[in-house]
Amino acid sequence: MLQCGLLGRTLGHSYSPAIHAMLGDYRYDLIELEPEALEDFVKHGPWDGLNVTIPYKKTVVPFCDELSPLAEALGSVNTLVKRDGRIYGDNTDAYGFEAMVRRLGVDCAGKKALVLGSGGASVTAQAVLRNLGAAVTLISRSGPDNYENLDRHGDAAILVNATPVGMYPRAGASPVDLDLFPRLEAVLDIVYNPARTRLILDAQARSIPAESGLWMLAAQAVRASEQFTGQPIPPETLERVWRTVGRDMENIVLIGMPGAGKTTVGQLLAQKLGREFVDCDEVLVERAGMPIPDYFAKYGEAGFRQLETALLAELGQKSRLVLATGGGCVTRPENRDLLRQNGTVVWVQRPLADLPIAGRPVSQAKGVEAIYREREPLYRQFSDFAADNTTPEAAAGAILQQLEQGSP
Repeated sequence: MLQCGLLGRTLGHSYSPAIHAMLGDYRYDLIELEPEALEDFVKHGPWDGLNVTIPYKKTVVPFCDELSPLAEALGSVNTLVKRDGRIYGDNTDAYGFEAMVRRLGVDCAGKKALVLGSGGASVTAQAVLRNLGAAVTLISRSGPDNYENLDRHGDAAILVNATPVGMYPRAGASPVDLDLFPRLEAVLDIVYNPARTRLILDAQARSIPAESGLWMLAAQAVRASEQFTGQPIPPETLERVWRTVGRDMENIVLIGMPGAGKTTVGQLLAQKLGREFVDCDEVLVERAGMPIPDYFAKYGEAGFRQLETALLAELGQKSRLVLATGGGCVTRPENRDLLRQNGTVVWVQRPLADLPIAGRPVSQAKGVEAIYREREPLYRQFSDFAADNTTPEAAAGAILQQLEQGSP
């Protein structure tokens, strides 16, 4: 069996093994190396094909015996293959990035494009955009066009984030303020974990077409797999891989009224899918060191909501969790993006008459009907779809069916 893998320095966030498992019959490992061990492994290690990621895409170039014309022109390699004892370097990122641009339907001809970052991914994005007819400006920390003078680029139509800003485990940050670019027509972020970075969410909030890096990742992996095995892959495979990995890696987040059955439904979903289940209220009780009613009494609802938001910021950027949230998490607008950044949000519904109020301080103080009137539009805004909890089994089944039909 061919020995393949992903070579980098920190790889815990990678989706590549899941993708390559759907592409070919070869072993695919995550290979984390420090810089001093890189050359020996590339030249003498037990591998047949490698993908290369941050920060080694430029570093491995001198270790290659032969480069593809594109890799040579870019000075950046993300795919290595051994051919008759020689190391061949290629850049399948260019294919992946162009596929990402075309998927978004971006017309680059004559448009001003800003590319953030100066690493290997940036070089690739710049080359593809220029080839598609865009006028490209590189934004770096210390170059003539930098983050301190972005106001001179208000006429930009295309923005590409080719930096790791916003990537797990430091999700929630954006490299730029999109209000600086009133003429933007498209935003592309090569980061794919979380599924919706702060930059992507900001673009969507402004109705700017945006695409995350998962399509690029899947497209370049398809091309790399063809290099590894020498076998062509049918075009429809890319769509299937993108959809499957996107669905499998995102969290399933359950919201809804207190007592709607989110915990029971979530436990069933986790069991059926082989995922970890997290009851946010249980974690909050543990971290607060006291029951939620006691915390409300001591610090008030505002204090509790602050604690809750901090937890959602932590959990929301993780992958493959089933999260049952507290009924009032929707009362803080900032929680919406924390849950959506890497999750599909499901509104679990249950008749108001069936909702218990024991041990629920807000329900006891305001009444179920009053709370529902306040929160119903918020549940609607937060959620991707709703599921009726007539029985937990029926609700879990309906959620699984919807996820199967939906997109990442």
